[in-house]
Amino acid sequence: MTLNHTSAPDHIGHWIDNEARRGSSGRESPVFDPALGKIARTVDLASEADVDAAVASAAAAQPAWGEMAPQRRARVLFKMKELVERHTDDLARLITREHGKTFPDAQGEVQRGLEVIEFACGIPQLLKGQYSDSVGGGIANWSQRMPLGVTAGITPFNFPFMVPMWMAPVAIACGNAFVLKPSERDPSPSLLTAELFREAGLPPGIFNVVQGDKVAVDALLVHPDVKAVSFVGSTPIARYIHETASRHGKRAQALGGAKNHMVVMPDADLDQAADALVGAAYGSAGERCMAISVAVAVGHIADELVEKVRQRAAALKVDDGEAPGADMGPVVTAEAKARIEGYIGSGIEAGAAPVLDGRGLKVPGREAGFFLGATLFDHVRPGMKIYEEEIFGPVLCVVRVATLAEAVELVNAHPMGNGVACFTRDGRTAQEFAQKIQIGMVGINVPIPVPMAWHSFGGWKQSLFGDHHAYGEEGVRFYTRYKSVMQRWPDSGSKGPEFVMPVNK
Repeated sequence: MTLNHTSAPDHIGHWIDNEARRGSSGRESPVFDPALGKIARTVDLASEADVDAAVASAAAAQPAWGEMAPQRRARVLFKMKELVERHTDDLARLITREHGKTFPDAQGEVQRGLEVIEFACGIPQLLKGQYSDSVGGGIANWSQRMPLGVTAGITPFNFPFMVPMWMAPVAIACGNAFVLKPSERDPSPSLLTAELFREAGLPPGIFNVVQGDKVAVDALLVHPDVKAVSFVGSTPIARYIHETASRHGKRAQALGGAKNHMVVMPDADLDQAADALVGAAYGSAGERCMAISVAVAVGHIADELVEKVRQRAAALKVDDGEAPGADMGPVVTAEAKARIEGYIGSGIEAGAAPVLDGRGLKVPGREAGFFLGATLFDHVRPGMKIYEEEIFGPVLCVVRVATLAEAVELVNAHPMGNGVACFTRDGRTAQEFAQKIQIGMVGINVPIPVPMAWHSFGGWKQSLFGDHHAYGEEGVRFYTRYKSVMQRWPDSGSKGPEFVMPVNK
């Protein structure tokens, strides 16, 4: 039941103790090839017993792993880096066939996940503590960062390799064991990842995978041996994850939804801005938490900007993700397609102007696939459902405002605060925008400002629940706990009990 690094088996199970296992629940779910609109394989849905087995494996293995010298743990990650580089195309092909994104886009996803593995190779440097000698009465004081134990990640369908890599390499490098619950819509990359970890020399139990649905999620959230939970997904589920995990005494890092705006100033290069909008709005069929879904046209440039975007979006090639030259593949499921089509209909009913309507698109030879064309709305207003809610599809809304101040007020008023961009040639405008905007990740002439691996990823407001952003130094802090040690070697002979706090005078 193992993968051969080029294709997935007909049935996907769990990964426990460094081997693939069938589940005990008897429940399974179909996994579709979204370009064909057909079931490609099935996946187990875990029972509580399956989760218990994975956590027990992790709990048994973690103490020895946590006590291992950090550089020895890093050597496993160096080997994992080498293996991911070697199997980038194998991972990307699995992503394309189960998610639908184009093959070059999937290769880019693997590369961004690889960058976090590279960062994790250097984590021994970040685990160093501080030391102070002679703080009082012959006492020395030092600090160190300790692993938590068993940690878990619950990850979304849109980045089945990259998002797990935001979590697992950092947790593992810090001395923890990790249990991954990937999306049941595209589970195959998780098992190939597990096999590569095994090839890299990771001991049994340190990286486990439980496939499944809400049963598996809830079992992880309440399990007493799971000390921390990381999540990426929609805002309602992120809130649920954070509240439930916190109520059960766990650390929680729950990244929620987004409604990312791109503000285009009158002085911007409109061709550059239009290219950026089309790539950021329609890349990966809009199924990105950093996708631009609202263009804010400032001043007199709105008509020209909309026309430039329309021309480019209308020319996009929508096809199977492995087709040469494809710009956009299908969305992940028939249910996702129907949901997005519902949003398009609601936008028209609410009075937004449909410049492009992507419904009804058929790809020759892939007529049953879950395809949508690029959709563009003009004259969208706050209060419309297509403005307020995350659509997670190839739909771009244009809102018109008169000034930068109105644009900043518009963006800051939205309850989500994941990412934002501003396109301008003026340095003072860029500085003012970056300082006044209440969003976690800001791009200046950069449409998708995803931080590099040595920084950290996360939004504000209802786009993040918890105190820590993902990966980077924030990830190291999340996956470790701080310990302070005070030490004194007493002189021979007892001086009797001491009742005074040790101080320097």
